[in-house]
Amino acid sequence: MTDYVFPPAATPALPVAHSDALFPVRRIYCVGRNYAAHAREMGKDPDREPPFFFSKPGDALAQDGATLPYPPQTEKLHFEAELVVAIGTGGADIPEAQALEHVFGYAIGNDLTRRDMQAVAKDMGRPWDLAKGFDRSAVCGTVHPVSAVGHPEQGPIRLMVNGETKQEGDLSEMIWSIPEVISILSQSVALAPGDLIYTGTPAGVGSLVPGDTCVVEIPALGELTTLIGPRG
Repeated sequence: MTDYVFPPAATPALPVAHSDALFPVRRIYCVGRNYAAHAREMGKDPDREPPFFFSKPGDALAQDGATLPYPPQTEKLHFEAELVVAIGTGGADIPEAQALEHVFGYAIGNDLTRRDMQAVAKDMGRPWDLAKGFDRSAVCGTVHPVSAVGHPEQGPIRLMVNGETKQEGDLSEMIWSIPEVISILSQSVALAPGDLIYTGTPAGVGSLVPGDTCVVEIPALGELTTLIGPRG
């Protein structure tokens, strides 16, 4: 038995639809500006330049139905509705034609962002880590296996705050497809079982405040609900 100087942290995990088993999470990768309309609202050219990625810690996960304290050091906590890919088989330099063979399933995500902190980091040429990877910033719902839902290539994705629609798009509007995203990311890092890939958000990102109820919907996968509590 290994003797640690203190007990190691528990493995972050997500529920799996129609199963008592859990999906253990290793790393969380996110694709930046993968919908043209969102790229435009962020002041960027939506042409198909190579995608870029950022990451969040695995223990930044927050599950469906959680009440999250409003995070510190921000006045602009933004929502971002996303389709999440759950990797079941790892690999490096994965060919695009084989990329979907590495997918275990899909989930609904909300990439919470401290937008004002991100803007300062961008202006100063600094990393986004603290703007994107803060505590409980990676909201993610139940993982639905491919065997049950297939590979979503099109269909609505929308986000509501207090019942009012704020984001609405279609999965087919991604600039880079899921096989392309997996293949390109695997050229930089070796993917492994348990990795999550947030695939980008449609236009319409905006602020959340304490007391808000935020719901992301992808009909094939259900809904993901997050409540925003008082400042932590």
